[in-house]
Amino acid sequence: MALIAIGVNHEHASLDFLERATVPEHEWGKVLRTLVSHRNIHEAVFVSTCLRTEVLADIDFFHGAIEDVTMTLAEATGIDAAEFDERLSVHFDRGVVSHLMRVAAGLQSIVPGEFEILGQLRRALELAEEEHTTGQELRELFHRAIATGRRVRTETAIARGTTSFAFAAVSMALDELGGALRGADVVVVGAGQLATGVVKSLLDTVEGLNQVTVVNRTHARALALVESLGDPRAVARDYGSLVDAVGASRLTIVAAEAPVPLLTHDDLARATGELLVIDLGIPHAVATDVADLTAVRRLDIGALRARIDRVMDDRRDAVDDARRVVDADVEKFLADRRARGAAGIVRDLRAHFDEVVAAELERRGPELADFDDDQTELVRSIVRSVVAKLAHRPTVALKESAGTDQGVRLADATRSLFDL
Repeated sequence: MALIAIGVNHEHASLDFLERATVPEHEWGKVLRTLVSHRNIHEAVFVSTCLRTEVLADIDFFHGAIEDVTMTLAEATGIDAAEFDERLSVHFDRGVVSHLMRVAAGLQSIVPGEFEILGQLRRALELAEEEHTTGQELRELFHRAIATGRRVRTETAIARGTTSFAFAAVSMALDELGGALRGADVVVVGAGQLATGVVKSLLDTVEGLNQVTVVNRTHARALALVESLGDPRAVARDYGSLVDAVGASRLTIVAAEAPVPLLTHDDLARATGELLVIDLGIPHAVATDVADLTAVRRLDIGALRARIDRVMDDRRDAVDDARRVVDADVEKFLADRRARGAAGIVRDLRAHFDEVVAAELERRGPELADFDDDQTELVRSIVRSVVAKLAHRPTVALKESAGTDQGVRLADATRSLFDL
């Protein structure tokens, strides 16, 4: 078996395509169950964020896995499988380890070093465990990748400054509006992890802010978020008041998932003053046809990515440091994996030989009946020694080749030859 990672992300696909390829969270379990229903896929974890839709799996055959995963994604998203072909990012075996650790380290995020991805990876693993679609191989890889992500943020300066997607969005709002936010009302749509980060960043960084109104389709979640903050400037309103709240705000940040826009052209036309709307949703949560509204300006993830690219020059050294940490952890994981892989097949081979020796000595027991104890033990010792010498070379070869293509072939041949 081998590891593979297949999916689409913001590095190889447009935001428009990623928007179409987004899978709602309530569908993730179905995706996992469909993946492991394929005979070629033994374990699977599904990672779905606003900028990443990926499957990591333990498989038998490379090309068959690409087809199985692509068809599953096509079914889940309603996109023709052929549209994925030119946009797919595919990593195999060693490349999977490096890829996931780089993702966890924030090296493949729009905001390098951002923290949200660690929570998203943990959630993906938890769901796979709930659905019983993961085993020791992927579980160990995800735990090690998350540990690497924490280490990168502790030992390097990659997380200095803009450390989260949420904080980057708030920073963009400050750059756009500056002092206009003093005494202003802000609306945050959503109550999930991203929305929580946005609200906290607003309250912590915007001076003189009058009020942050949290609106969510499930009002109880908005209330829970506000209560957890313990800040009188944060209030929750029911979803029915969304348009009125947005219309009276100076800034609205939408950090919610929706199959159709939550705010339409007509909704935003009701704004009573100048309004900046930052749409962090994929799919778009705010209608894009608002250019003719002179009082409304809409920014989305594309604008956010462009700004981050411009300010990343002063953190190139930190990125290089983070890459070195990741590279070291990748090598450590692969070395440990080789040791684990060799240990398993070697243990099974030795156990098989021991069983053969024990069974043969028991079968020939009557022929040794006239031997005294010393003579019997000598025979047993000679037999065990001969078998150990015969097993030595296969054992060494399995250990030395573990983790390589040759090692996989030798392990498969060993299991087949000795019926392990």
